[in-house]
Amino acid sequence: MKKPLSIDWMIALLATLVLTACGGSGSDPAQEADTAAPDNTQEVKAYYASRPEFFSYKTLADLPVDLSWENGMALPEIGSDEAKKGGTQYARIPDFPRTLRVVGPDSNGSFRPWILDYTSLQIAHRHPDEFTFYPGLAESWAVDKPNKTIYVKLNPNARWSDGVPVTTDDFFFMFFIFQTDYIVAPWYKNWYSTQYTNITRFDDHTFSISIPEAKPDMDSRVLELRPMPAHFYNELGEDFTERYQWRFQPTTGAYVINDKDIRKGVSIALTRQKDWWAKDNKFWRNVYNPDRILLTVIRDASKEFEAFKKGDLDQFGLNLAEYWYDKLPNDDPDVANGYIQKSVFYNQKPRPTYGLWINTSKPLLDNLDLRVGINYATNWQLVIDKFFRGDYQRMQTSSDGYGEFTHPTLRAREYDIEKAQEAFARAGFTQRGPDGVLVNADGQRLSFTLSTGYEALKDVLTILKEEAIKAGLELRLEVLDGTTGWKKVQEKQHDIHFSAFNVSLEMYPRFWETYHSDNAYDDAFLEDGSVNPDRKVKTQTNNLEELAIFEMDQMIDRYRASDDKQEMIELAHAMTALQHDHASFVPGFYQPFYRLGHWRWVRYPAFFNHKHSGSAGQYFVHWIDEEIKQQTLEARKAGESLGAEINVYDQFR
Repeated sequence: MKKPLSIDWMIALLATLVLTACGGSGSDPAQEADTAAPDNTQEVKAYYASRPEFFSYKTLADLPVDLSWENGMALPEIGSDEAKKGGTQYARIPDFPRTLRVVGPDSNGSFRPWILDYTSLQIAHRHPDEFTFYPGLAESWAVDKPNKTIYVKLNPNARWSDGVPVTTDDFFFMFFIFQTDYIVAPWYKNWYSTQYTNITRFDDHTFSISIPEAKPDMDSRVLELRPMPAHFYNELGEDFTERYQWRFQPTTGAYVINDKDIRKGVSIALTRQKDWWAKDNKFWRNVYNPDRILLTVIRDASKEFEAFKKGDLDQFGLNLAEYWYDKLPNDDPDVANGYIQKSVFYNQKPRPTYGLWINTSKPLLDNLDLRVGINYATNWQLVIDKFFRGDYQRMQTSSDGYGEFTHPTLRAREYDIEKAQEAFARAGFTQRGPDGVLVNADGQRLSFTLSTGYEALKDVLTILKEEAIKAGLELRLEVLDGTTGWKKVQEKQHDIHFSAFNVSLEMYPRFWETYHSDNAYDDAFLEDGSVNPDRKVKTQTNNLEELAIFEMDQMIDRYRASDDKQEMIELAHAMTALQHDHASFVPGFYQPFYRLGHWRWVRYPAFFNHKHSGSAGQYFVHWIDEEIKQQTLEARKAGESLGAEINVYDQFR
């Protein structure tokens, strides 16, 4: 499931941001769970038994003999052999997570990478340089394309962080939990119910999973799965969201969160398991190096920068031009003397979808001409030239960066006051009021709330507001904290929202989550394809535009069902063009790099990072060198220069 892109992973992507909750500090999260402990063991067994076509049982003797097993061990190492374990990394989160659950309401925020996306193990992972798979939980795997099935042999040493072995049962349970209504997660229920057709157990460490279509990247559909610990969720039931709200799920990764390290509203810490089961394995031995990562809530980006300059934080994202050029210039004493190092890394990956998401279920915004006018009234080029100092580029579509799957000729509408006013006039807005805002014959003003959860980018919205009024469009700005902003759009309460979804390293873009009517309304259309007059807005989905087009649904369904690459490319282009014509998304910008400031004791490999990394911290290749930290602090106190380091890593430019 796509996640909203935060500015911590952006001011470390856009460079290192994230999404809040508040509460008292010092409480014991374990005491917040209901003390009653139901046991769902029989319910789970009954569910498996009720679906024999989906949950199957065989023996090792039933394994096909002609499978070609692979393990990715020939791929290059990740990280650096020079990496050192130890030390504490000090980092910032702009607000406190609303939950420690990895699924369900409020879980799909930008804190989740710290406990799931970037820190737990899948069956296998795409290599960040080669795009092929290397082992995570698996020892090996085999692809049976004719039968649309992937076979997996788990590493018998794989363990959950509470010491329980990872087994086939945890993958069976993964389907159970994601197919239930208990977790209140419609996307998961749909995906895990429709995109997989069978899981077969051969023994504790061997299983297969089948899918409906032999997609061009069918291996990723299975290899990128993460199990769910059946023993931990044996209390799963109707009270799931409350019962598991502050219980840290056992992980297959290196870092755990202990109850004593949760200070609600203040900080949360990750602790590295010294006996992590994969610590000596190739691909994993040189990553997850700090012993402890302390994440402190600092709500204001300017205060975060102050904390970084004082040495209270180890790193700070410099993607924003004002920080790279003005607030931490190359002649800053800490930079010039080498205490703080600056790095630019050019990467290659699908780009986060920064832009304006227009809620077409809102009054007036359901008018196509009006939305077209908003597109023309939005001056992204000035944002790029003025705010980003020309370092960024205009995003053309919502699926840029996917090679041949990206539309080759489609271009975003450029700022054009005349075309904007023509479109607004077609929508009935022809007269200007005394404040310059267009009004229609009923006296309605052309005025909408433009909200965002990106406090650090509030000046972007100011530029858009100042330019839009020239075309007669008033944008009322609403800058929220990350979590509140995301909650607003998940409840579909926004008019126009400035945000971005992070995107995975995948062969082709996804459309169902953001553009299918299943995620816009309950029963959007009648059987004949006409609009259901009684349809109701569906909340807690990623269709932020409330886009519901019968033709789009049909193409998405064909796209998901297709195993023909060329057909999928043609459909991707057609769907992108249809969304462009619908004008409910205004493409913003993308950055072809990320920039980082880090104290000298935060070390990176000689090549800095991997080609497909989205941020400096995504693959955890850095480490804390305590010796260098002591040396740096002493040199800084004595005024001794260690030599400036301003590095540009453009090997993948």
